[in-house]
Amino acid sequence: MEILQDKGQFYIGDNPADPLAEITYVEAGEKKIIIDHTFVSDELRGQKIGDKLVARAVQFARDNNKTVIPLCPFAKAQFDKHPEYQDVLDK
Repeated sequence: MEILQDKGQFYIGDNPADPLAEITYVEAGEKKIIIDHTFVSDELRGQKIGDKLVARAVQFARDNNKTVIPLCPFAKAQFDKHPEYQDVLDK
């Protein structure tokens, strides 16, 4: 499944306004993003889609020299679970 990007979100589906799964973020200055929401539809649950969306957001942060503030509880749990994400965690 391809993860697409639209302003402020990474998503799966044909329409960014009605995605099958998404992770949303807001820019906090030039060097930070805040992950504020993760959603996975019932039809995609159990496929680790949320994990993949967080990984994509982490890669975006790395590629753009940004740090991440994971306000979304799911994203926060992923950062706690994956020590390899600590390089982009805003401390």
